[in-house]
Amino acid sequence: MKILLMIICVLLIAIVLLQSGKAEDASNAMTGANTSLFKNRKERGGELFITRTTYVLGILFFAICIYYGF
Repeated sequence: MKILLMIICVLLIAIVLLQSGKAEDASNAMTGANTSLFKNRKERGGELFITRTTYVLGILFFAICIYYGF
């Protein structure tokens, strides 16, 4: 089980690093540099896959950590 947790951790780190820079939008919102902040933008293709994979890996990570806690 510990090996599975290690694999999930490495995959989660890798997949988060592959995501597009959403933090740049937040910093531009604070400074007012982004005029299209509230523009509707749907994730498609690769971005959608990466986002869903991040959710699944995150849920698995927390589930395994909670299991170890008990």
